[in-house]
Amino acid sequence: MVDVSRPTALVTGASRGIGLAVAEDLARTHDVVLVGRSADGLHAVADRLAGASALVLDVAEEHAVDSAVLPDRLDVLVHAAGISEHGTVEEVSRGDWRQVFETNVFGVAHLTARALPALRGASGTVVLVNSGAGLFSTPGNSVYSASKFALRTFGDCLREEERENGVRVVSIHPGIVDTDMGRAVLERREGGRPERMIAPETIAAAVRTAVDAPPEAQFETVSIRPTLDPKGP
Repeated sequence: MVDVSRPTALVTGASRGIGLAVAEDLARTHDVVLVGRSADGLHAVADRLAGASALVLDVAEEHAVDSAVLPDRLDVLVHAAGISEHGTVEEVSRGDWRQVFETNVFGVAHLTARALPALRGASGTVVLVNSGAGLFSTPGNSVYSASKFALRTFGDCLREEERENGVRVVSIHPGIVDTDMGRAVLERREGGRPERMIAPETIAAAVRTAVDAPPEAQFETVSIRPTLDPKGP
């Protein structure tokens, strides 16, 4: 049951990985709307988090975002959903580019636009879980990195557009995190050190810090790197 006395957060990608860790942390103080594609996964999380509800939604689907029922008031919007496609510019297809950008950029922009009235009413915070790939690029990562550079620019523009409306926007750029995506990165390399990956809970702690910042300040761009390189040696 939603507690009207508590703030409300909406978290995409909430059934696993960083999104799940963020949802679990925010649920201590917020009613959390869990967004993702897996109905079973979302409902399993919602069943064990007080004040949580599930919204089955693929942010890449335009009509689904248009028809989604969002909260009237939204204190926090966390975009943690994301996909990756590895390959050189020569290897990847136009469809690969389109698929990654639909989830990592277009869906984020669309859902944020729909949520802005609710965010403005609460002087809310938008958190974009970006990537180190949104700060620098590497071979074989053109599609994912381009989407994350675009997401960073989106966040920078949104921040300036909404500054006078009291909406804060923070971009968080993690290195390799212990998620399905992070483990897939290490599997492509010999000598990977998975024990060096960043825990999803560490990223959730950074989100919490940004959300709890006093109203006269905002974190804008936060880079979180592993202490030791998980790629080895």
